[in-house]
Amino acid sequence: MLSPQRFRDARHTKYHFIDQVLVRCPKCAGIAHVAPVAPAVEGGVPSVFTRRRLVCRACGLSRDAAGGGFRLFRGRGEATDPYFGLPLWLQTEMRHGWLWAYNPEHLELIRQFVQAPLRERAAWDAQVKKMTLVARLPTWIKSAKNRGEVLRAIDRIRSSLVA
Repeated sequence: MLSPQRFRDARHTKYHFIDQVLVRCPKCAGIAHVAPVAPAVEGGVPSVFTRRRLVCRACGLSRDAAGGGFRLFRGRGEATDPYFGLPLWLQTEMRHGWLWAYNPEHLELIRQFVQAPLRERAAWDAQVKKMTLVARLPTWIKSAKNRGEVLRAIDRIRSSLVA
């Protein structure tokens, strides 16, 4: 296990985290889950085109995504999920922009990256080097001078799961 002082890029992309997404329920504004309707094939990962279902345990809302498409968030402002276009639960606005994650595992990867003073990236000859999630984080998140502010924001986001 690596120490918290070192982060080694596992070469994850956004696609590793869109299987389970936490969103704000459009009916009750509580935490809702977006997940594949059919379970993954044994040992496999569901396709991004697998039909998704939105379920809110607080109010009982359940919806299936129309169509098999998805749209990754690529803009400024409040982040949305790829299937229903609903606001993500795990996000907060900071002075430089929005910090967001699809699920707790995604948020934990960002936290590990931000807190580590030594960040090891993929080898120069790796084809996915520029496509990894941490390589594509905004510069203000990667900056050491913003480390404390970003870690406090991550803690605020995590505390919203417990509340």
